[in-house]
Amino acid sequence: MKSSIGALARRFGLATHVLRHWESMGLLTPARDESGRRVYGEADLVRVALILMGKEAGFELREMRALLRSGNPMQHPDLLRRHVAELEQRIAAATAAKELIEEALACTLPFAECPHAQAHINARIPAE
Repeated sequence: MKSSIGALARRFGLATHVLRHWESMGLLTPARDESGRRVYGEADLVRVALILMGKEAGFELREMRALLRSGNPMQHPDLLRRHVAELEQRIAAATAAKELIEEALACTLPFAECPHAQAHINARIPAE
């Protein structure tokens, strides 16, 4: 199965310029037909799916390039560990934000009188 850039872009819900950008970054290397037009095959479908999965996991394109070039992400354990640490920090921040909102929803007092809100506010005020 061979696809044009437009067909591949539609299949994944992407703009064609996204695929061209990924190509310019070395993430995709489509074949060319006799007219010089890009032709995407099954391996390119897999590659686009992997790129999208990486983006959903929070990897930057340059990181994805490094992971995909080797063919084995485990050849980059430092990058993977660094990314896990970043994700853990974001999860902790999101969890704290969620808890703050849940406390606000559970408090029956006006915001200015809520002890949980006041505690969070006071914790954000730097000491002199």
